[in-house]
Amino acid sequence: MKTAGIIAEYNPFHNGHKYHIEQTRNAGATHIVCVMSGNFVQRGGLAVFDKYARTKTALENGADLVLELPARYSLMSAEGFARGAVRIISELNCVDMLSFGSECGDVDALKEASSAIEYCIHSDKFSEQIKRGRNYPTALQMALREYYTDDVSEIIQNPNNTLAIEYLSALDDLGNRISPFTLKRTAPHDSENTDGGIYASASLIRRKIRENKDYSTFAPVVNEPTADIERLERAILAKLRMLSAENFENIYDCVNGLGDRLYKAVRNAGSLNELYFLAKNKSVTLARIRRAVLCAFLGITREMSLTPPAYIHILGMNDKGKEILAKADCKIPVDASLKALSKTSLSAHRQAVFEAKAGDVYSLAFETPRPCGYDFTAKPVILSDCR
Repeated sequence: MKTAGIIAEYNPFHNGHKYHIEQTRNAGATHIVCVMSGNFVQRGGLAVFDKYARTKTALENGADLVLELPARYSLMSAEGFARGAVRIISELNCVDMLSFGSECGDVDALKEASSAIEYCIHSDKFSEQIKRGRNYPTALQMALREYYTDDVSEIIQNPNNTLAIEYLSALDDLGNRISPFTLKRTAPHDSENTDGGIYASASLIRRKIRENKDYSTFAPVVNEPTADIERLERAILAKLRMLSAENFENIYDCVNGLGDRLYKAVRNAGSLNELYFLAKNKSVTLARIRRAVLCAFLGITREMSLTPPAYIHILGMNDKGKEILAKADCKIPVDASLKALSKTSLSAHRQAVFEAKAGDVYSLAFETPRPCGYDFTAKPVILSDCR
């Protein structure tokens, strides 16, 4: 038995994800556990299908066990996202390898880039560029070009390489013996080009779903309701208008003036896109602004972002997934019932109640909203292993 961990959003699950799982098995994995973002995703948006619909598709296409990455981690920067997910995988104490996609497909090159980043973020060049108002990615690129060869700086210009580097850093910081394995990506991130094949970026597939166009060439078709952040637009703006400047300063990642800009921008913005535009400047990325807006809307504070997971929430499994759980040696509670998990400790209660409330908000993004409490009553996806 060799268990591999995969960190994903599956927004939605597509042929590239299926290929990743297949290649992970070819690399020796007999069992695969996925830590998947719940209903909120790292780019600062909503998952197009809910977490249980995406779990079912993942299990039908090669995954064995799917665990939830809570919103407090899925709405973090790449570093926090990776650290939260790796920590959940590590808590199982039975995962042998961490499998992830990257544009370079070379673990040694990613490790070199990780070391270079660690050096650069403490360098004078990086500090100088931050003081000049450069955003983190730009300042880091300038420092890398100052101290390293072009091939190192080119590695971190790709989003999946960046996440891969954060996975390696999280594994190292946690002192875990999980072995990293990377697979070269087959579809460009956010690309509109399919080259006439069966692979397409998740962003292109999401667009096809929104436009009610056929996407079956690129992904398993999910016949479930879709969520759209536009249905929450007025609610988000209303909530943010009620926050004080001090409230914004306590929100996760609202530092270095971003909280103040959001506070001022929301008083003039009539739409989310206008809010993003008014809050944007050269020192902050658009993805960071979108995440900050959702964190402010949901109430994710800096204190919450530092809190370790109090439990592991199972979204679904098959027979092999049950074998993973039987082998696991967790020090924190593991259960498919969020309600049961909420009763295991005060910390677990706080985290579970928050996650359920976030789910209640997400439910309003469907054309037909669900009633409150869905997260406390939802059943896990259980499939028989027919492979």
